[in-house]
Amino acid sequence: MNTTSVKLNYNFTTTTGQPSYEDGNRKVFLFLYMTIIIIGIPFNFFSLYVSWKHIRQRNDLGVYLFNLALSDLLSTAGLALLVEFMFQGVWRHGEAMCLLSVILLYTNFYTSDGLLCCIAMNRYLAVVHPLKYGTLRRVDTAVGISMVIWVLVVSLNTATVIWVKSDKSQEDICFQLLETKKLKQVSVTRFVLGFLFPILMVSFCCRGICIAVRSNRATEEQERRRVSRLLRVVLLTLGLCFGPIHIIMLLCSFCTGCGIPCHLMYNVSLTMSALNILADPFLYCFVTRLGKAHVTQVVHFLKRTKEEKNQESVRFDSFQPPTSFLGPE
Repeated sequence: MNTTSVKLNYNFTTTTGQPSYEDGNRKVFLFLYMTIIIIGIPFNFFSLYVSWKHIRQRNDLGVYLFNLALSDLLSTAGLALLVEFMFQGVWRHGEAMCLLSVILLYTNFYTSDGLLCCIAMNRYLAVVHPLKYGTLRRVDTAVGISMVIWVLVVSLNTATVIWVKSDKSQEDICFQLLETKKLKQVSVTRFVLGFLFPILMVSFCCRGICIAVRSNRATEEQERRRVSRLLRVVLLTLGLCFGPIHIIMLLCSFCTGCGIPCHLMYNVSLTMSALNILADPFLYCFVTRLGKAHVTQVVHFLKRTKEEKNQESVRFDSFQPPTSFLGPE
């Protein structure tokens, strides 16, 4: 049986043919990925609900939040396939599913980048230029921009992922990312467009908003804090989740003979990038007014349910049956 691998940008394996995941590291990555999937799925479904509420109120920010949650959920599907492959050590779903799973993982990187930039720019226009650019802050405009981001990112990833056939193994392998002839050029391009440009754009928006908020005395303190929290979450997500993987990929593309260190650091940075699946829900659930309101409702409901169960338990424990039911002594 031919080996099925995926040629993208970087190599999951070392040049010496060592296995993709050593046993100890494999268990750690498996635990982290499974934790992200288990927590991320309900969080992002809840985020879909909250962002849909925003959209129904004709809030264009909800469109970007909805697409962000959708991107995270699709990424968990690719992550689940990666977890299964790490368990089995062999890919059993064929070439098409392997291609799809890799595209899902990498598409999340760049749709998240683009949508986070849109969120930052949306807040920038709302705070710094509230009376201008009204067309850019409409729901239908946000839908169009989101569709463009999806088409561009999916097209880019589809074009850069190709199949590689090998007869060196009798098993099928997936998520084995091999070097390409244009590795350095692709690495630089992804670093600039996928990390450097978004982080500079969001930083510009943050600076403009901070200046505008400080100079506008009419802005309430609570509103200042809310906008500040939103931008901090966006910056932290870009910097901590997507910064390491782009930096590692760039460095490894220029480093010859760094197979083992690059292999380990790449997998660590890939895990950090997957954490954005958990970070993104904070944008809707703990920063926006509507999101905080729904979170508060859920927390109160859970507390109420727990208190009712405790009361039922106390009543049951204190219940003494009639002596006629106890039988003869």
